[in-house]
Amino acid sequence: MRLVFAGTPAVAVPALDAIAASQHELLAVLTRPDAPAGRGRHLVRSPVGAWADARGVEVLTPVRPREPSFLSRLAELAPDCVPVVAYGALVPPVALEIPRYGWVNLHFSLLPAWRGAAPVQHALLHGDEVTGAAVFELEAGLDTGPLYGTLTEPIRPRDTAGDLLERLAVSGAKLLVQVLDGIEAGTLAAVPQAAEGVSMAPKVTVEDARVRWTEPAFAVDRRIRACTPAPGAWTTLRGERLKLGPVRVAGASWPSSPGPLEPGELAVTHDGVLGGTATGPVVLGEVRPAGKKAMPADAWARGVRLAPGERLGG
Repeated sequence: MRLVFAGTPAVAVPALDAIAASQHELLAVLTRPDAPAGRGRHLVRSPVGAWADARGVEVLTPVRPREPSFLSRLAELAPDCVPVVAYGALVPPVALEIPRYGWVNLHFSLLPAWRGAAPVQHALLHGDEVTGAAVFELEAGLDTGPLYGTLTEPIRPRDTAGDLLERLAVSGAKLLVQVLDGIEAGTLAAVPQAAEGVSMAPKVTVEDARVRWTEPAFAVDRRIRACTPAPGAWTTLRGERLKLGPVRVAGASWPSSPGPLEPGELAVTHDGVLGGTATGPVVLGEVRPAGKKAMPADAWARGVRLAPGERLGG
């Protein structure tokens, strides 16, 4: 089939690679406009746009996909289908109607669970043991279209959102190409999503990423892993913000327990830096003070010279 690919971040690139290696013809890519990045705030091409530039593929970057100039160019290209992976903008019905087989979206959850912008983060935050990916026909509703195919992926105990998304991007790319093959062959038909089991996964905000030390240890662990690498879990000490990498739940068998800790209370032991929660303590991993590079928690603790009873989040 003749395809225009719609996507923006790095997680979409494995699908582009898979499509480029398939029997289908890639006519162009649709991606979000160049955006300021880095300390200099220079305009930077999206990973999908950079991929296309390097291969001489046409790049379409409308501010909004309802712009007449974009709709005209899409009609000229006359794609049979538009596969989508994390494009990042709402597609108007007039654009959805241009390709013969519509727009098919790779979404990183087992729909109808976790509809929305952050399905992987919410799966981790809520302690799901299994997640997956789904390819569905894009329509006006938010991730509500009929399903072409799904796959499952176990969530490992130490998975961060970045780890899980990396695996799903690769396996999901294969699923997307299989769906495109089936659509072209006429052997695949989309089926409606189940009416039960709907849950929503809105974008995870910086405030969502603030560690709540009054939660149980398992919830603190989940929140930090769900927010790694973005937007990045954080807390405060002495009024300054600290970014936190993944932690470990210490458990009753931790070799150098300092005794009970209040929520957020810090203790430096021979085996690590502990932070109290509503249940048992967690062992801090990497810590990144404001304006500094990430460092192991024990090195950070030596530098700040913690006073007895000092607490995070205060």
